[in-house]
Amino acid sequence: MTDMLTPVLTETWDAERSWSLDTYLAHGGYEGLRTALTRDPADLVQLVKDSGLRGRGGAGFPTGMKWGFLPPPDGGPRYLVVNADESEPGTCKDIPLMLASPQHLVEGVAITSYAIGCHHAFIYVRGEVLHVYRRLLAAVQEAYDAGYLGIDVQGSGYDLEVTVHAGAGAYICGEETALLDSLEGKRGQPRLKPPFPAVAGLYARPTVVNNVESIASVPGIVAQGADWFASMGTEKSQGHGLFSLSGHVTRPGQFEAPLGITLRELLDLAGGVREGHELKFWTPGGSSTPLFTAEHLDVPLDYESVGAAGSMLGTRALQIFDETTCVVRAVSRWTDFYAHESCGKCTPCREGTYWLKQVLHRIEAGDGTGADIDLLLDLCDNILGRAFCALGDGATSPITSSVQYFREEYEAHLDGRGCPFDPARSTLFDDTPQAPPALAGAGGH
Repeated sequence: MTDMLTPVLTETWDAERSWSLDTYLAHGGYEGLRTALTRDPADLVQLVKDSGLRGRGGAGFPTGMKWGFLPPPDGGPRYLVVNADESEPGTCKDIPLMLASPQHLVEGVAITSYAIGCHHAFIYVRGEVLHVYRRLLAAVQEAYDAGYLGIDVQGSGYDLEVTVHAGAGAYICGEETALLDSLEGKRGQPRLKPPFPAVAGLYARPTVVNNVESIASVPGIVAQGADWFASMGTEKSQGHGLFSLSGHVTRPGQFEAPLGITLRELLDLAGGVREGHELKFWTPGGSSTPLFTAEHLDVPLDYESVGAAGSMLGTRALQIFDETTCVVRAVSRWTDFYAHESCGKCTPCREGTYWLKQVLHRIEAGDGTGADIDLLLDLCDNILGRAFCALGDGATSPITSSVQYFREEYEAHLDGRGCPFDPARSTLFDDTPQAPPALAGAGGH
């Protein structure tokens, strides 16, 4: 089954000191940048368009088309901002990529900046992942020292400054305009669009905002060609992508495969659902995408097929839940997260997520009635499409889809009955973690 994998971004993850510049160069690193610097920037934009690369951050918007939205140069600055604020529950692809092979991203930043006429690029990293932040800082410094960044990059006459910025930890800053406000030192809240960042982004200048994996995919496209990239995946969802498998799976982890692979195939690679159990439900793109069930095992994981089946590919965060899991409890925990992370700017999301949280808690505790299920759906209907950004829409997705597929499970909680599931059975651990001996008696004698 391993022949389904396409190790491109993950090719060096098992190499000694995979994060170092020397290891990256030994595996063909920076060939793409050297090639790019000999070409016209407009040709590079067209190359990425021809490759079919779509944004790997969730929305799947064509990357080259986004670059092409920038207005003609007017003599002022323009910026590239890399969204490395990976925050979606269940998503784990950008952080391991930056940890294991940060030079993929750094080279991608240099090529993209050259292609769009940017001389100052920013990488906005989630502040909690301090080890990743430090490793990325070291990788950028290595690139500066080797002449891949800075003044006169590789003798080309092109100058590029790269700033690595640590965010303060807010899910809302994964939304591109909230990220830009945060980067400017303001409170991270979404902006009204239009104008879009391509016209008035960072410091009100033309700006491209792309996900880590999108930018890291660019060097391979430049080095090996658009046809090479387009040969993987499907007709409309081309190329390779990182799929994160977590939860009740034998071997969780990141699997790099062509878009269009199925969960059944990925589960075969990961050893299947944990022994003695069976698949109950899963998320195709993180907790903000509608749930799928075992009947969707063979849905191709590409943007069109997943959309046609009623969900979204999102960040390809495949969270696997077996039959021991209470869907009401799982959805309630996700809703707690969205209520906590709402920035409070708009009423539908600020008030709606709060009330969704209260109703779900009531149902899970057995204090709800049959009317509460319809109340949940009504609340979701008043949030969906009415919130300022996608956070509100995402908060409704697991609720409406779980009621669609598991309404009887919601009903089983009602009228004082409470949750029929034992939370201990769904845990991934055999027993409760114990404090280390040195800490067990802290404060005692």
